[in-house]
Amino acid sequence: MPKGRRTAVMSGAVALVALAAGVGAYALTDAFGGADSREQRPEVTAVADGEETAEPPTAEEAAAAAKTFLTAWADGDPVAASAVTDDPAAAQSALTAFAEDLKIEELTVTPGVAGGDGAVPFTVRAVVAWGEEPEQRAEWSYDSALTVARGEVTGEAQVVWRPELLHPALKDGQRLEAGPAGEAPPVRALDRDGGELTAEEHPALAGILAELATRYEEHSGGTRGMEIRIVDAAGEPVQRVQKLADPEPGEVPTTIDPEVQRAAEEALKDTAHGALVALEPSTGAILAVVNTPADGFDTALQGSYAPGSTWKIVTAGMLIDAGLASPGAAHPCPKFFEHGGWKFQNINEMEIAGGTFAQSFSASCNTAFISQAPELTDEQLGEYARSAFGIGLTWNTGVPSMDGTVPVESDAQMAAQLIGQAGVRANPMVMASVAATASTGTFRQPHLVPPDFDGRQLAQARGLSAETSQSLRQLMNLTATSGTAAAAMAGLSGDIGAKTGSAEVMDQEKPNAWFTAFRGDLAVAAVVPESGHGGTVAGPLVAEVLRNAG
Repeated sequence: MPKGRRTAVMSGAVALVALAAGVGAYALTDAFGGADSREQRPEVTAVADGEETAEPPTAEEAAAAAKTFLTAWADGDPVAASAVTDDPAAAQSALTAFAEDLKIEELTVTPGVAGGDGAVPFTVRAVVAWGEEPEQRAEWSYDSALTVARGEVTGEAQVVWRPELLHPALKDGQRLEAGPAGEAPPVRALDRDGGELTAEEHPALAGILAELATRYEEHSGGTRGMEIRIVDAAGEPVQRVQKLADPEPGEVPTTIDPEVQRAAEEALKDTAHGALVALEPSTGAILAVVNTPADGFDTALQGSYAPGSTWKIVTAGMLIDAGLASPGAAHPCPKFFEHGGWKFQNINEMEIAGGTFAQSFSASCNTAFISQAPELTDEQLGEYARSAFGIGLTWNTGVPSMDGTVPVESDAQMAAQLIGQAGVRANPMVMASVAATASTGTFRQPHLVPPDFDGRQLAQARGLSAETSQSLRQLMNLTATSGTAAAAMAGLSGDIGAKTGSAEVMDQEKPNAWFTAFRGDLAVAAVVPESGHGGTVAGPLVAEVLRNAG
């Protein structure tokens, strides 16, 4: 039926068909079995307690008044309908609100047989519309009743107005409205292949999936369920009276690769407390995220830890660009080096006499980096981290993330930053990105939701020169094949590179173990807090993912 057309059907001898308001004509013959009783109403009174009272309307009068009211209501004419009631103002307001708040497109009212007490039951059947074009529609039906009484002043039969007439559950001060149901629509997160990601299959992603459902509820294309409900004068819901439609799920694409995710979850299954991120260097797409325990804090993306010696990848790039180091050039690695009042040393007081920078890097010599502090400004490391590796910029990953920080520090603290200590902060996502940038020379901001889904702008940084990228690849390959990462990376061949890290933390008996590496177009980083050496603890986790998913 076209929008705006309404019908009224009266049970009994005839059916009344209501067209658009002002267009249709109505057969006003008695639908309840007699002529129009308004011309034949007897003028009678009754005596109660010595006082004369108006005689109740006859069944014929009740039927006629009900017919007039229900026909006008079904025809969308609240003025005519309210005129038959004992409270025209209240009736007109309520009937108008009924049609507008519910967006009634079709209305059929079917009366039952009038009783001797003036009561007339009736059934309402309506079509309710909602939403933008194209509108959605649903049918709604219910039973109600009205009462006809004789007016004390006019003596005419009138419909007694009360809220329950519109719907039996309505009370004074309440109204009906159609609106979104309270529950949010379900949002399905999809992996990069279009398959659904679920917390049941991937418990490690439960927190991220919940975040996606909340963050992208409106953008996902899902719709809330619709309902007709009773609201109070303040518009607060009181009671649902009819569900019109179930919620329609929305969809959010992600960059998660199910194969890589499964490999990462398997790698950390026996790790009580750790985090790992795998990403694609050629795109910045995050392929896997794992936190253990799964219901704990999202260390992988939001953690803020000193990255230890894995940070030497960034410092090495800065030193190479500044002309202070080169892989094959001689470079100092003494047992100790003092700067800013602090005496720095290497693990086990190691030293490399007459060695190269490549040897110092692969052996993770602290003093090889600390010794260059006198040649640097306080701001230099932070500026380089931002411009070459995008660290310190705002990364719009699609989910909450901590994108790395390098505060300006001086003296001993500035020197400690060169080896990933002091105020430098990162997490596995950041350090996987560092390995990815080193391997390709191009910074591509990590992201878990494709930016074209919601129009996000990704962070931009100049990246590395071809020469610097080649140098870092050489340094990381040497570390992976014959340096501190060699044991963990054993058996992996091809285009590989890695860096270990063991970040000392005050009041911890053991350091935080770090490891970051790449193999082809896959970069992975992991941290295992308070566990020991990066190559021994975190390295095997990263290597397992590279081995099984690379």
